[in-house]
Amino acid sequence: MCARDATAAPLGNPVQLLDLPPSVGRLTRPGLCPGPRLAGFTMPVVPIASPSSVPPHPSDSSTRGDDRSLLDAYSRAVIGAVERVSPAVVRVNVVRQRRGGRATAGGSGSGVVFTPDGFILTNSHVVSGASSLNVLLTDGHELAARLIGDDPDTDLAVLRAEASGLSAAALGDSEALRPGQVVIAIGCPFGFECTVTSGIVSALGRSLRSKSGRLMDGIIQTDAALNPGNSGGPLVDSAGAVVGINTAIIQPAQGLCFAIPINTAKFVASGLIKDGRIRRGFLGIGGQGVPLPRAVVRFHRLASERGILVIAVESGSPAARAGLREGDVIVRFGEQPVPTVDALQRQLAEGVIGSSTRVLVVRATQLHTLTVIPVQSKS
Repeated sequence: MCARDATAAPLGNPVQLLDLPPSVGRLTRPGLCPGPRLAGFTMPVVPIASPSSVPPHPSDSSTRGDDRSLLDAYSRAVIGAVERVSPAVVRVNVVRQRRGGRATAGGSGSGVVFTPDGFILTNSHVVSGASSLNVLLTDGHELAARLIGDDPDTDLAVLRAEASGLSAAALGDSEALRPGQVVIAIGCPFGFECTVTSGIVSALGRSLRSKSGRLMDGIIQTDAALNPGNSGGPLVDSAGAVVGINTAIIQPAQGLCFAIPINTAKFVASGLIKDGRIRRGFLGIGGQGVPLPRAVVRFHRLASERGILVIAVESGSPAARAGLREGDVIVRFGEQPVPTVDALQRQLAEGVIGSSTRVLVVRATQLHTLTVIPVQSKS
């Protein structure tokens, strides 16, 4: 199963993964910044106006009071979320083997502990090719870690730190997210531990291409600032629940940052812990979740008001052989409704490879039942 979204990665705007190269962002010595500089010159800081020189507006006092209470509530929400999650955020340090057998520092990324016995979620691209791993906790303790499994198709990996009784973050529900909702990114950009930025959910259901070449669907877009080294860190909601795993930015744009939904991460993590890998079926379509017309849902008595719009069908694929067309909306796969791309991906990973499976689609306003035989994904 793959998907496309032309708005997520426009041509000419490279998607940058956010692990940190070993030669970037290292401070040689601490120092004080003397003030803003431009082209070698110190810029004087000039006050625009003193508060006493501006005549008060009659409504200023009440407006300031309302604004202050709103800002205080926002600050309290962010602070509370950070206090709950930050003890579970780690810096992932990577050592890679060079040709000739020489070990060298391979950079760093972020991760989040999600069980007290040391299981950690991070990005696949952070730990890819690592010969050894360790994680740095927020209290300064450094722990050896090993790779349990990684899944390049979703850019997710699970590590295990050799420890117990660790602070663990609560995993939330990414399906409950809404555009405009406040989210907080926590990570270790440029090696600065437990850095916090906040923003909103800018959009949902984006698609990005992973390093394996597969399109990752259901991606969360946010304007919470991310930088190299943020990869693998958590994106959390105002209640302190992890709703995404930060993964990429688009350069040179500002405020275009992306996270893998936590519902995808929970499914992938369980498979990696159990088997060390994810075995997937392949249909050969590109798709995105869409709402169905209410009249169609009522007339056909469908179990869900959403389905997956087919926006591309790969030639010679199982989907093409089954007769799926662009513009079809998949509403059921096997016996299960598939309101989201995540739901279909879960079905494709659960023993359907090589088995004839009925697919219910809405074509125009009519229901059609097709039979597809998924094959194993090559990745």
